[in-house]
Amino acid sequence: MKAVLLRRTGGPEVLDLTDLPLPEPGPGEARVRAVAIGVGRPDALIRTGRYKWMPPLPAVPGNEMAGVVDAIGPGVSEVTPGQHVLLSSRELPNRGGCYATFACAPASALYALPAAIDFDDAVSLPNFQLAHALLFHCGNGRPPRSVLVTAAAGGVASAMVQLARAHGIQVIATASSEAKRAFVRDNGADAVLDPAEAGLPEWVRQLTGGRGVDLAIDPIGGALFMQCLGSLAPLGTAVSYNIVGGPPAGDVFGALRAQLGRSLAVRVFSMHTFDDDIPLRRRLMADAIEAFASRRVRAPAATVMPLSAAREAHARLDAPDNLGKIILHP
Repeated sequence: MKAVLLRRTGGPEVLDLTDLPLPEPGPGEARVRAVAIGVGRPDALIRTGRYKWMPPLPAVPGNEMAGVVDAIGPGVSEVTPGQHVLLSSRELPNRGGCYATFACAPASALYALPAAIDFDDAVSLPNFQLAHALLFHCGNGRPPRSVLVTAAAGGVASAMVQLARAHGIQVIATASSEAKRAFVRDNGADAVLDPAEAGLPEWVRQLTGGRGVDLAIDPIGGALFMQCLGSLAPLGTAVSYNIVGGPPAGDVFGALRAQLGRSLAVRVFSMHTFDDDIPLRRRLMADAIEAFASRRVRAPAATVMPLSAAREAHARLDAPDNLGKIILHP
């Protein structure tokens, strides 16, 4: 079979298309023939060696594969040959393994795909799974009435915008260019602001009747995270799920104490929190599948490339102006 192999970490040039033996499913396993393979930020972190949960090298990267069950091993009852499924490496001991024409995995780890969800759309489901966790498992125990989503043109953030709107949550977003702001508005945000402009907390309070947002969810860090703190409503929570721009540019605890009367909170979040909570993790994905199947949310526009163009796909992923999902076809 064809697969993309990572022997050393670095730029897109370290991704090598190669031939590997066709894997055979063992007891309890199923083999999936890939139809669509997602390309996402964790793949770039694995490629560059910056992922905290790195698979051992050499490794096949890739965390999302949608396809057809091709063969099953002894004792498998969860899936049948010909069934449409999603393979997410969040269900596997090691991340990665999906940049290949075939992959074997425990049958119990696969997600059945309803006919209403096509393969290209299905590889965006893990983003919506994570978005659901960020929106509904990171606050003060109550569903948020309002949320600030920064860098809202990103894959997970754009999923949050859609999911929040589907649940009737007011969405205020930031995006760094007019093209990205248009993309975020099309996803349904109530307001989209330029994070480079001064006074983000004041704008947020104005848009929320002076109250602020219940959640501010940020992958950037730096000065933007400090502005998230200033945008919170009483009992609000600022959530950091990445620090692309570096650690917060200020005294976080001091900022919280300065607003003591608002009883604010900070949470640092990773989906790895649920590595040992299989029922919750699968319930989050079931919620994402239902939202897709019912058309309450939609997959982002996609750029489709062949598996042989994995290097070009990663160069596009690394580009600051990338929008939408990148998908590889075998």
